[in-house]
Amino acid sequence: MNSQDWNELHLSEDPAVELLQSIGYAFIPSDELDKERASRKEVFLVRRLGNAIRKLNPWISEENLKKAVREIANVQAVSLMEANKKVHTALVHTISLEQDLGQGKKGQSVHFIDFENPENNEFIVTRQFRIQGSKKLICPDIVVFVNGIPLVIIECKSPTIQNPIEDAITQLLRYQEIGEKFKGQGAPHLFEPAQILIATCGQVSMFATMGTIHRHYAEWKVPFPMTLDELAGTQPITAKGMYGLGLIHKGRKTRKGGETPLQSKGGATPPLQRIPTPQDVLLYGMLYPDNLLDIVRNFTVFEVVGGTTVKKVARYQQFIAVNRAIERILSAKSPARRGGIIWHTQGSGKSLTMLWLTVKLRRIAGLENPTIVIVTDRVDLDKQISGTFERCGFPNPERAKSVTDLRKLLRSGQGKTIMTTIQKFQEATGKLHPVLTEEKNLFVMVDEAHRTQYKSLAANLRRAMPNACFLGFTGTPIDKKDRSTIQTFGPYIHTYTIEQSVKDRATVPIYYESRLPNLRVEGETLDTIFERVFKDYTDNEREEIKRKYATIEAIAGAPRRIERICLDIIEHFEKYIYPNGFKAQVVAVNRDTAVTYKATLDRLGAPESVLIMSATHNDPERLARYHLSREKQQELIERFKDRNDSLAILIVCDMLITGFDAPVEQVMYLDSPFKEHTLLQAIARVNRTAEGKDYGLVVDYWGISRCLQDALGIFHPEDIEGVMRPKSDELPRLESRHRAAMRFFDRVDRGDMEACLKVLEPEDVRAEFDISFRRFTQSMDMLLPDPSALPYIKDLKWLGKVRNAARARYRDPSLDLSGCREKVRKIIEEHIQVPGIDRLLEPVSIFSERFDEEVARLSSTEAQASEMEHAIRHEISVRFEEDPVFYQSLKERVEKIIEEKRQERIDAARQLKLLQTIKDEMINVHKVAETMGISETELAFYNLLSNVVVGAGSPRPFSPPASLKVAEEQAPYGEKKEPKKELAGLILESLEKLSVIDWIHKEDVQRQMRRQIKRHLRAAGYKLDEIEPLTTELMELARVRLGR
Repeated sequence: MNSQDWNELHLSEDPAVELLQSIGYAFIPSDELDKERASRKEVFLVRRLGNAIRKLNPWISEENLKKAVREIANVQAVSLMEANKKVHTALVHTISLEQDLGQGKKGQSVHFIDFENPENNEFIVTRQFRIQGSKKLICPDIVVFVNGIPLVIIECKSPTIQNPIEDAITQLLRYQEIGEKFKGQGAPHLFEPAQILIATCGQVSMFATMGTIHRHYAEWKVPFPMTLDELAGTQPITAKGMYGLGLIHKGRKTRKGGETPLQSKGGATPPLQRIPTPQDVLLYGMLYPDNLLDIVRNFTVFEVVGGTTVKKVARYQQFIAVNRAIERILSAKSPARRGGIIWHTQGSGKSLTMLWLTVKLRRIAGLENPTIVIVTDRVDLDKQISGTFERCGFPNPERAKSVTDLRKLLRSGQGKTIMTTIQKFQEATGKLHPVLTEEKNLFVMVDEAHRTQYKSLAANLRRAMPNACFLGFTGTPIDKKDRSTIQTFGPYIHTYTIEQSVKDRATVPIYYESRLPNLRVEGETLDTIFERVFKDYTDNEREEIKRKYATIEAIAGAPRRIERICLDIIEHFEKYIYPNGFKAQVVAVNRDTAVTYKATLDRLGAPESVLIMSATHNDPERLARYHLSREKQQELIERFKDRNDSLAILIVCDMLITGFDAPVEQVMYLDSPFKEHTLLQAIARVNRTAEGKDYGLVVDYWGISRCLQDALGIFHPEDIEGVMRPKSDELPRLESRHRAAMRFFDRVDRGDMEACLKVLEPEDVRAEFDISFRRFTQSMDMLLPDPSALPYIKDLKWLGKVRNAARARYRDPSLDLSGCREKVRKIIEEHIQVPGIDRLLEPVSIFSERFDEEVARLSSTEAQASEMEHAIRHEISVRFEEDPVFYQSLKERVEKIIEEKRQERIDAARQLKLLQTIKDEMINVHKVAETMGISETELAFYNLLSNVVVGAGSPRPFSPPASLKVAEEQAPYGEKKEPKKELAGLILESLEKLSVIDWIHKEDVQRQMRRQIKRHLRAAGYKLDEIEPLTTELMELARVRLGR
């Protein structure tokens, strides 16, 4: 392949289609599929869908067949999300239609897809599948159909362009009309049945589902069940890999519901004979027919979050973990060996993994509707997981209210999903725990499986359910000395480490910094701490304090120490965390110290805070005044999670340290001696992803970071790699990113703004500079207020000024400050908004009376010509749809002038003069219409119908596409063109009569308009093959000019 083939087609689209064909998809060109459709508004292949329904439901009548097709092809819903959920429910759970099969009219289940036998379905891939939206025709690069249902939409881009994945995702959002700016620009009905969306450029490939914004797209990094080496063909294919390729497969269920042995399937597909690209891996991993149907059926949920429905699809680690667990359960040589441990680092979706495993266990016929028990060791975790199941629509999860209730639920028969805390497996009398059930089709999922479960209560679990399969889930690794974990549950089923999670952007990296070292208490003797913290006091005062504070915890809670820390927290939080819209958690060593923190923060005027801690009946008044009911605690927690709520700081000591999920929390102010599992769980409160959140931060006042190796010494080093990084580690990256941004201006005088702007004139250079600038600001945001970042502030301000000037000169909206975090943006904005450079803030339109004055202020002819050129380009871009023929002509003339200047055929003065002429034509177009005796709207229609563009001065021939040419010879306006002017007037008059309110959303009105246009074109002598495309162009113009 030579460099001329480095494009979207050869580097992304062709390889994708070839790979899909190799794994069993039939390629059918879109032109062939168009013949099967009644119109381009149809997104289903109705004939193929009907054939599939007949095949899977041979009993179905013609009337019910039509009903079944309508059920998913014509969904009645108030939103795209609701429509998508209805279609997904119908596909996965079937629909019921009444029909008499010989025993009276009864509801019969109608299947659209055979999920159990993928080979019974039709898998098709096509390219450039055209769909008519309300205003525009869209053309996704690749569409995957299963039984005529478009399940997967793929948008391909060339890896050689700037931001290919971002562009592909934006295009998918436009097709869905997600956001006001895309209204009328897509065809949302294509996405009603779509389950997976893929943005790819060959070298990067990401997936999501409908309604997903940019930051939630994810990579799929493992071609499960194969390995990367098996996929590349560099390693022999194992039985698992052969199953993935279709060389062998597990037999279908026997009559008793068991599994038959692996059988030869035939029709072998060889693996790739090259290194797999990320696109190959994603397509193999997600779209291999068995995997695709598995994801649609078992790994897709609709979760209601804050009153809004969010659709979620599993990430690769969740998909693999669940399927490996199922494989172990079904293939274990004995019931006792069915269990194991799934370690997925905190924040990577452990609750949903448990949900999807539960869903899949329920669907295995051989398990005969098992009972599933989900065990946690805390009430809040029990509530959190129960909430996840309920929000995702899982049917009837039951929370055990008491020990008695738990025993009743376990003894009441199979098929239940029971949520409980492990404390309910205790025996108050001191006797052995009774056996509650001896069922074998019982699965116990234990959350945070390294904690209390291994003490006496673990034995009670085993005794209560002796034949159960135990599956342990943990967000932290098993430590070196912990043998009981493996003995209780079995070996690892799947692991997903902290480092993997950060690389996959499932979580953000965690940095730490030590502050106020004189106040730390870790690693010191009591006397040393006392002498350092209270060195400013008199001898008498020190003796009194020493009697009062006789322990390390007491010294840590001394009001003087807490006040100094609170002052530091307030300064740090208000300057560097709160401006970016994030919140904080303060962790105190005990309840008494937590109360001191709350009182001190309030007294010092900190942002709104709340203290949430446990309570006892014997608490003194000082603590009792902060007691809160469970309902009040939950209300405050929800307020804290809300990014727009003023509650900014959460103070805790013994609650919300583990199992608490708040993406808005970016910083933890840690003043407690955590270590081992508790430390890993606590710091993970700041690793959740959120919009604009690049990292989590732990500010250490206790001194743990000095003894980090000791605190985490029980773990294998490879298991905790990247767990917490010193903030100083960011400095080398800041230095590198600073250099990358500044290098653009190495060869120019940085005091000459015009010279700097000239560097950024090429669009690709601006895009590259913008990426470098944003990365530099990201590192600055992370390091500030560290003194090591201060030397770079001057260059940050200067780069911001140049970037803003480039945004104004080149009318480039991508160069705004929206991508910069608030504290960095404030530094830049304060520098820009000073006297003397206000003209850099906003560009001036050529239609403004100030435009000529602003151009004249520029220091050179080259700068004036550059300003004129980009102002004209901007207006052409903005107004193009108002008169596409006229503005296309101007665009071509501008390009010609620029090319002549580039080849030095003209100088800057001549360039400026020619551009001035074009500018004058643009602002005087209304005068041309007046001269012709028509309106500007009529002129736009006239230009579209004519072979010449009418403007100021002499007419210029315009050559439209061949499909728009008519039989008349070209001629200057005034000789033979009056019929075109009359035709434009007739068409416009007809359309204006029909243009009722909101006509652009009314199909019947648009049909009448098209008929009127075609009638006029036929009468004017246009050929049949010219009428259809010209009618489409005229309707597009009408939507712009007459839309209301």
